[in-house]
Amino acid sequence: MMRANICPKCQSAMAEGFVAAERGGVQNVSSWLAGVPRKTWFGVRSTGKRLEISTWRCQRCGFLESYARG
Repeated sequence: MMRANICPKCQSAMAEGFVAAERGGVQNVSSWLAGVPRKTWFGVRSTGKRLEISTWRCQRCGFLESYARG
């Protein structure tokens, strides 16, 4: 855990999870990519550093807070 798990909005408990990125019917963890995205015919391309995103969700108000640690 990289932070206190207290919601900054309502001071309730937060739970760690992730935002899924579906691709080809398979779910993966969303990623943060360094640099500006380049649009191509097949989607978006980036050659920058890739970091998985972890997300915390407040169990009371639903606020989401995301981190790309690396």
